[in-house]
Amino acid sequence: MLMFSQKNCLLCGTSTDQDLCSSCDKHLPRLPASHCPVCLKSVPVAQKCGACLTKPPAFTRTIAALRYAFPVDAMIHAVKYRTNLTIIPILTNRLIQQVRTSDLPDLIIPMPLHPLRLRERGFNQALEMGRHLSQELRISMLIDSCRRIKHTLPQAGLPWKARQKNILNAFDCKMNLSGQHIALIDDVMTTGATLNELAKVLKKQGAGEISNWVIARAWPNLDQTNPHSRF
Repeated sequence: MLMFSQKNCLLCGTSTDQDLCSSCDKHLPRLPASHCPVCLKSVPVAQKCGACLTKPPAFTRTIAALRYAFPVDAMIHAVKYRTNLTIIPILTNRLIQQVRTSDLPDLIIPMPLHPLRLRERGFNQALEMGRHLSQELRISMLIDSCRRIKHTLPQAGLPWKARQKNILNAFDCKMNLSGQHIALIDDVMTTGATLNELAKVLKKQGAGEISNWVIARAWPNLDQTNPHSRF
């Protein structure tokens, strides 16, 4: 006789055979149906927005699993600041559902942390997400190919222009990436300044195509729920 292990839904506690019950999963905040394929900004039709047409970023496209709103914000907060790493597969599995329908990259590169920030936090959440993605999708991940050489202020709370200045010249990469399609892994994309700065460095190293793979897309003009919860 087959035995099925029962779990409790991470969000509501209901008995389920998955990490989230079907109701909670159904009500996770999603992206708008029509969005720019490059930055994911909401647009009337699924075409590049005016900003990406006028001043194209260094990256080619962005794929996000979810929208950065409750309870996704609380889940990501629990990973980063409460070291609840058991949530990582739950989030990355939803990203895998999105990226399977696109052209898969040659290599995965997680967003690097500066050594001081890494020592403070104890782990790099983007690296842990990249491990799961690499294993499930069977794509090689480059761990030490890029370094964060500038210890910056946290981007959260800074206006767009300040974010650009804050992250300027923050990364270094020595590896030859000629013609490679690279997927950059990060937990949240807000303005895209950090991802764009790293993408510029990869372009200089010859990368032919750069995709952002993020768990959640946030919009700085939207109020976010205070991400404190039981996680």
